[in-house]
Amino acid sequence: MCDHQPPCPPGTDPSGLRAQIVAGHPEQGWYLLCNGVVLFDDGGALLADSRIVPPTPAGVG
Repeated sequence: MCDHQPPCPPGTDPSGLRAQIVAGHPEQGWYLLCNGVVLFDDGGALLADSRIVPPTPAGVG
């Protein structure tokens, strides 16, 4: 799905959260990344293989 050079991290890996945004819906609180990951405003994500990355607690990081 990613056409960037070098390619973005795969959508099945938690490092895939660093991929580029291809569609943003900040009014709804989510962004679609080029590798199929859905990234949420709270830092949580849904990976391309349907696994969940929990949100990051405020102030941690």
